[in-house]
Amino acid sequence: MAPAGSTAHDFENGDTDLPNIAAAVGSAGAGMISAAVHSAATALRNQLIARAVADGASPLHGADPVDVVARDGVMTAGTASDSYADLLQRNFQPDAEASGSWSPPAGDVPYGMMTFGAQFAEVAVDPELGLVRVRRMTGAFAPGLVLNPKTARSQLMGGMLWGLGQALLEANHMQPRTGRWANARLGEYLVAVNADAPDVDVEFVEVDDLVVNPLGVKGVGEIGQVGSSAAIANAVHHATGRRVRKMPITVEDLL
Repeated sequence: MAPAGSTAHDFENGDTDLPNIAAAVGSAGAGMISAAVHSAATALRNQLIARAVADGASPLHGADPVDVVARDGVMTAGTASDSYADLLQRNFQPDAEASGSWSPPAGDVPYGMMTFGAQFAEVAVDPELGLVRVRRMTGAFAPGLVLNPKTARSQLMGGMLWGLGQALLEANHMQPRTGRWANARLGEYLVAVNADAPDVDVEFVEVDDLVVNPLGVKGVGEIGQVGSSAAIANAVHHATGRRVRKMPITVEDLL
């Protein structure tokens, strides 16, 4: 990692010499990457603190490393402080770096390792035409530490609308004679558009869970989609009394 004030990113993929990592499914990406970055950043911080307390020219010389607090590029112990930049400049170092790694807990631990939540939908069903309109959707999720509330909220909202499409629109139909898809183009495959989108409310439930990783990040990959279609189907059942057990729910299922 580079010192405070600069940013360095390096990404490699598709090389069998690289270590194993969790697949990009199950909301695992954010937790895996943030934990490795946290490990590297902690190692770098400890390295710079150790150098400062051993540096005779540093105001922190001789201090107990445990008492040193690092914040915004400055290390402080009591009334004494030293910045990363000054430390590196005195030691004629252009930068400092450290490596870190992290492996996830085993899958059979007795803990809930994934994000969980609850979803609700309000629908209206035309009694004569069987048309379903989703009026409102609400989801409450507990993804641990949220790294970026704006992108996380957008991800969850998109997942909920994805579930709306699954519940009411999206389907592949196969021609029984030829075995080909009857709707092989997006012009014939129905997906939810802006006109189909209801009011969607996303709520975060703050959970401090350091079992999953050092930062408590669980991620919000596909969790927005998981319960939304079921919530819509339950709302349709509540409105009509008909329990539909297939997706999508069509007009023919309700008439």
